[in-house]
Amino acid sequence: MGAGERTGVRVRVGQKEGDIVGRDHRALQAAVDYVAGLGGGVVEVGPGVYEMGDSLHLRGRVAVVGEGGTVLRKGDGFESRLAMDGDYGEEQVTVDDPSRFRVGMGIAVKDDRSGGFHTTVATILWAEGNTFGISKPLNADCMVHNNAVAQSVFPVISGYYAEGVRVEGVTIRGNRQNNPALNGCRGAGLFLYRGHGAQIRACVVEDYPGDGISFQQSNDVVVEGCVVSGCSALGLHPGSGSQRPIIRSCRSFENGQIGLFLCWRVRRGVFEGNELRGNGKTGISIGHKDSDNVFLRNVVVGNGVQGVLFRKETEPMGGHRNRFEDNRIQDNGGEVEGYGVRIDGETHDLTFVRNVIGDTRPEGAKRQRVGVSIGPSAERVALEGNDLSGNAEAEVKDERKCKVQNEK
Repeated sequence: MGAGERTGVRVRVGQKEGDIVGRDHRALQAAVDYVAGLGGGVVEVGPGVYEMGDSLHLRGRVAVVGEGGTVLRKGDGFESRLAMDGDYGEEQVTVDDPSRFRVGMGIAVKDDRSGGFHTTVATILWAEGNTFGISKPLNADCMVHNNAVAQSVFPVISGYYAEGVRVEGVTIRGNRQNNPALNGCRGAGLFLYRGHGAQIRACVVEDYPGDGISFQQSNDVVVEGCVVSGCSALGLHPGSGSQRPIIRSCRSFENGQIGLFLCWRVRRGVFEGNELRGNGKTGISIGHKDSDNVFLRNVVVGNGVQGVLFRKETEPMGGHRNRFEDNRIQDNGGEVEGYGVRIDGETHDLTFVRNVIGDTRPEGAKRQRVGVSIGPSAERVALEGNDLSGNAEAEVKDERKCKVQNEK
């Protein structure tokens, strides 16, 4: 039984027939809000392309289920510089060019110093000349002298403080070429903030101008059977203290930077049976306090620099006590450098058991130069029964004084 199904409330949205008929975000939002008002339930979305002028805002205990061929498409984006500073906490913005902004449209506000959670993503509530009221207060000062802008970019599906939601069988098309970028701490094709217990199943996110699926400060999230491809930044992005995530049987490929990015404080997660292939830099990236996670039977192949990276962190901030078992980490690297597994920083207590870490390409074409690279400050790295054959230069490159052996 999925999220919201116990109440039995079920509403269908269709483009030609249904309880609610429509072809854009307004019809979808009307259905979600109606079901939420009745205590929760299921919104079924019929086939067709739905044009998204704002996010579909999820509500607690509501499931959104595609019927097959259900596509949510981000329209073309645009932007305008701000005409006056946007102050922290202000709930309006004034722009140079108001001609394309409309009430009900999604909007992001930022400047050159915005990053992470300091970008504000909201909905336009009212308009007066070139001033627009927005649904959330600005998260930071957005200053004209720092090139402050308002942009029509937003997550295609978004959930803030919406617990127990489910999204299933939906395709998101991000229209990356015609939209400005949105950072993954505030947006993605599908984005959750404090969405505890969410389930995301059998969804496709492609071509988004940022991350594919991102959830921040969201505990016990399950992402299963999803495909993320062609996004400009990260494919799968659990972060900012998300505890006990499960990401299973997903594919994340040909994204601009990283296939699976554990952001900050991702702990006690299980990452199983995923394919991270052909991403611009890294297959799996682990860093700031990302501890006590398990990686089982993943395929990490053909990424631009390294298959698995433990980022450079001091000992209190490191990604400790992570375990990799029965993974295939092969054929990673580019013209300059290539690693199967790269362990930087003061990272410790890592275990690698029965993994295949090598390069299968012919001599002269190998780019995964080192199977496992252990930096000088890492400690207690256990390699047990791994197949490290086929790397171009070395099975293990250990820069520590105390060496490690791959125990058979």
